[in-house]
Amino acid sequence: MLILGIDPGSGSTGYGVVEYSAGRLRALGQGAITPPADLPFLHRLPYIAVAIEALVRRVAPQGAAIEDVFHARNSRVALQLGHVRGAALLPLLQARVPIFEYSPRLVKKAVTGSGAAEKEQVRRMVRLLLGLGEAPLTLDASDALAVAICHAHSAPYQKMRETAARL
Repeated sequence: MLILGIDPGSGSTGYGVVEYSAGRLRALGQGAITPPADLPFLHRLPYIAVAIEALVRRVAPQGAAIEDVFHARNSRVALQLGHVRGAALLPLLQARVPIFEYSPRLVKKAVTGSGAAEKEQVRRMVRLLLGLGEAPLTLDASDALAVAICHAHSAPYQKMRETAARL
């Protein structure tokens, strides 16, 4: 199963592609979509959508996992994050890629064992779980890979729930 993980952000939206097969994980690619800093916020949204659309065409994921909106003290930041998520979700919906959403706390717990882990701890565990060694890995990309890992670990249970629901 090819999983596209997405960590939405208005400055930089991380992505990571993970193959999950026979209980094993393998990173196939990762990076960040970074609109030019001088672009007004609203003009960053189509930039992100077009980049995700190209990524979906190139990778053909069987599922996409995206970080859900977290509770933010600043409602403006939460609203902007929601806009970025919408821009990232639209190309996935248009391509009919199944989408799964995970809270940041659940992603951290799935990767590190603690829902309160710091970003650097998440990056270290992503490196370890995917055998990336010391290869360059931005925090945005490691967060996106962590979302994909979280989904890979959740996927077998989701299949069982879906099958049980049909019975």
